[in-house]
Amino acid sequence: QVQLVESGGGLVQPGGSLRLSCAASGSIFSIYTMGWYRQAPGKQRELVATITSGGRANYADSVQGRFTISRDNAKNTVYLQMNSLKPEDTVVYYCNADIRTLRGREVYWGQGTQVTVSS
Repeated sequence: QVQLVESGGGLVQPGGSLRLSCAASGSIFSIYTMGWYRQAPGKQRELVATITSGGRANYADSVQGRFTISRDNAKNTVYLQMNSLKPEDTVVYYCNADIRTLRGREVYWGQGTQVTVSS
């Protein structure tokens, strides 16, 4: 069984920073692309950023230049450094990971972590 556990969300003032973490655990053979998505109430989940196992990153236009995704392959962990936060960044953030286990390869999701940007 694979679990993705997120941490680091919370309340921050506009212009502030937060760092999200997501650690994968379980019977993992390999982790391929990892990513962060976000979802506002009543809206579809949208891509924030992804990073391949080799470190190639991809960002949504709305966060380009403000957010940085990184990963520590030894710890099976992906991070999202969020700077210059705006009120419109207030949503629930989810991590996901494309993982190979004994059962095969599939995408797993974390439980979500709330980020609130408000003065």
